[in-house]
Amino acid sequence: MMRRTWTTLAALAVVLAVDAAAQSPAAFSRLGFGAQGVAMGNAVSADSSASPWYNPALAPFATRQSLTASIGNLSLDRDLQFVQLATPLQRAGIAVGLTHAEVSGIDGRNNDGLHTQDYKTSEFAGFLAFGLRFSKRVTAGIGLQLFRSDLIDGLGAVNTVGIDLGVTALVRDDLRLALVLDDLLARFSWDSSSLFSSGGKTTTDNFPRRIRLGASHLQLDGRLQIVAEYEARFSSAEIARSAVELLGDSPVQTRRTEELTVRSDLFRVGGKYTLTDYLSLSAGLDRTAGAAGGGFRPATGFTLEQSIGALLTHVGYTWASEPYGMGNAHYISLRLYLEQ
Repeated sequence: MMRRTWTTLAALAVVLAVDAAAQSPAAFSRLGFGAQGVAMGNAVSADSSASPWYNPALAPFATRQSLTASIGNLSLDRDLQFVQLATPLQRAGIAVGLTHAEVSGIDGRNNDGLHTQDYKTSEFAGFLAFGLRFSKRVTAGIGLQLFRSDLIDGLGAVNTVGIDLGVTALVRDDLRLALVLDDLLARFSWDSSSLFSSGGKTTTDNFPRRIRLGASHLQLDGRLQIVAEYEARFSSAEIARSAVELLGDSPVQTRRTEELTVRSDLFRVGGKYTLTDYLSLSAGLDRTAGAAGGGFRPATGFTLEQSIGALLTHVGYTWASEPYGMGNAHYISLRLYLEQ
């Protein structure tokens, strides 16, 4: 029993450490999607060339069918994989994608502190985004996300569905604004009775509700793009209070729980400069929740455009600094345009 307890705690501690908001489920899904978005600080909800994962209202901006694959190597034995297929429709667009996060090399030990075996966790986030162009300046979209988390053997995998809503508006020829609502209705319900028998219980973890406002501004005849984003994140927290009260003439210890909603304000900024028709440079700053004391995540990268026969490809690389001195992350992306 104790071995399982320590294993569970170790797994949860490492997995949730990827985000400063340790109580938030599926924290990996808020680290970004692919090399280009991370390089621009993930402030791309109003960037018409960004993945609809950031904003389903970006789906109609796809000009041709494309397939994108990315990998991310992070510190603490964490790995990310991304894949996305996007295609344009008449006055609309659709994209489907999947993110996989894995933590390996988790050290399992028994009551004597001796190593037993290595554990790993596996989490998935799939999405389907559909966007419609209402006019030359306004687009809107809806996204469905399916989350799955499988932490350790003996604790059953959990699933949930979330809804994203987004809109973009071109207020000037060089300025686009965006509004996104993320992870509506999403929550994990954990049942630990399979691990702890009668000592187990069902715990519900609500995803943070997020409201994001984004902007994208073009300068230097479109060669320089500046993006910025503000996010209000509302996370639920349970506070337990213990007290000693008198029941008649006898003192009795009582325990009460209180549900609180915690708000975090996050800011992101980034930019991209097109040096040539084949090379662009990007840089950004992503501020994670609770960023005071080291939560800033600077990043930089580049994208190369290359034709292989009749096939147009984009290859990108991004370096990002992890928050709180955890190390560095490296991302590589490949996008294939399947139509000429």
